[in-house]
Amino acid sequence: MAMQHTPLLMANILDRGAKVAPNEEIVTATADGVRKQSYLETRNRSHQLAHALRDSGIEVGDRIGTFMWNGSRHLEAYHACAGMGAVLHTLNIRLSDRDLEYIIGHAQDKAIIVDADALPLLEQLKGRMPSVERVIVATEEGFEGWDTGLPSPVDYEEFISGKPTEYNWPILDENSPLGLCYTSGTTGNPKGVEYEHRSQYLHTMAMCMTDSMGLSATDTVCGIVPMFHAMGWGIPWAALMLGCKQVLPHRFMDPARLLQLMVDEGVTLSAGVPTIWQGVKGLYEANPSGYDLSNLSRLTCGGSAPPPSLIRWYWDQLGVEMIQGWGMTETSPLATLSRKVMKRSQLGLDEDQLFENVAKAGQLMPGLELDIFDENFEKVPHDGETVGEILIRGPWICSEYYNDPQPEKFHDGWLITGDVGKIDPEEYLIISDRSKDLVKTGGEWISSVDLENHIVSLKGVAQACVVAQPHPKWDERPVALIVLEAGKEVSKEEVITHCSKAFAKWQLPDDVLYIDEIPLTSTGKMDKKIVRADLDAKGYVLPDLQQKA
Repeated sequence: MAMQHTPLLMANILDRGAKVAPNEEIVTATADGVRKQSYLETRNRSHQLAHALRDSGIEVGDRIGTFMWNGSRHLEAYHACAGMGAVLHTLNIRLSDRDLEYIIGHAQDKAIIVDADALPLLEQLKGRMPSVERVIVATEEGFEGWDTGLPSPVDYEEFISGKPTEYNWPILDENSPLGLCYTSGTTGNPKGVEYEHRSQYLHTMAMCMTDSMGLSATDTVCGIVPMFHAMGWGIPWAALMLGCKQVLPHRFMDPARLLQLMVDEGVTLSAGVPTIWQGVKGLYEANPSGYDLSNLSRLTCGGSAPPPSLIRWYWDQLGVEMIQGWGMTETSPLATLSRKVMKRSQLGLDEDQLFENVAKAGQLMPGLELDIFDENFEKVPHDGETVGEILIRGPWICSEYYNDPQPEKFHDGWLITGDVGKIDPEEYLIISDRSKDLVKTGGEWISSVDLENHIVSLKGVAQACVVAQPHPKWDERPVALIVLEAGKEVSKEEVITHCSKAFAKWQLPDDVLYIDEIPLTSTGKMDKKIVRADLDAKGYVLPDLQQKA
């Protein structure tokens, strides 16, 4: 044996940022401004939190729930749990109380750390969390006078006060659990995905690669994606390792506040879902001289596919590269990324050619395997035309669900993602749709994502959502629901004509409906389940069926 077999534990890399950049800032948005603390202070407080948790009876492997926004104390919980061997269970603040009750009970959380301004939401679960022995309340300005009937409440600052700032992190098996995240539960109960130290160690290294997100110690990173969603896409781990400046928006997620925060703190890299970047775009367009975004170089966009027109706008107007990523809670989440230039052979391409690839879901991260299969689990050609079910496997891919294996979601070591797509000859993944959101008409499939992206490129359209509606002859037909930009008018005929430039007649929407807003899931994606349910509740009938009635 020539090399040391050091276990791949997150504790081995999380203290690094404070060692190499002790004075670098971690900035948390507050009601009236920002609160700042150094990496060294954050590291010391994390060690204090670990001591406080251990002294209160938390042991290796116990689940600690966090009911928190993106802030420095949430970051401390990430650090402390990982170091001491507890399992960080990030609770999605936007889930229903029914789902939260199920998740907390299923995970058997022993304690919950909660932001005081989110306490009223957690209060709804009073008496419904039998496993929870203690609630630790973190306050920001204006929320100091909190009160709760939840079990054994204690103020976060009192909880860690006086504890040692050095915790001797235990040596664990690298396959020990690190974190627990639950899917948003679009059908049935939410499903738990348990992350391990080894898996997240490798995921953290991969996302910092130059051809990946390229996160660097010289960056100022603003993670808008919630830290309760797929571990904040891994950004908190990577930033703690590198020691780069972090800007955390807490609960202040409106585009105006986000944009000003990015300007004031000189953000170079940010990450969020497409709806966030649509909102920022609209605000900037209304007042382009009011915001200096000269420091911003790239945005990572995931959760759902950003429209190509949005990717192009950020590059043409701001010189900002939008990096599209594909993944899911089950993939930790980084699986593929699409950069503006991904190999030497593309260096001579013009921008129009480059953006043909940027609009794709990208190429696979090193260390993973991905392929597309037919209904018999036979691989299909990578010709850019043949559509199949996307399956993936690798060291940071889920192999079963937590305390609910669901073997039907896995095949021969592969995760069945539930997405369908194609792979082109250059190995770019192109997502066609979620399997449940494809429109099946006359035996052929129509991609709702392709239609949505094309409709959004029409001037005056802010958002578009395409869903299937039942049809007695064709099985299903597509209907487009659109949100217009303020003060704009776009007729149904204009939308159909616009679509006819890129789609065959049988692929065109049968109807265009105008709505004020598109409902979103707890992770910021369009909630097509609710859209379909609303249409059904209103007794919606396709136009040609209305005429026959």
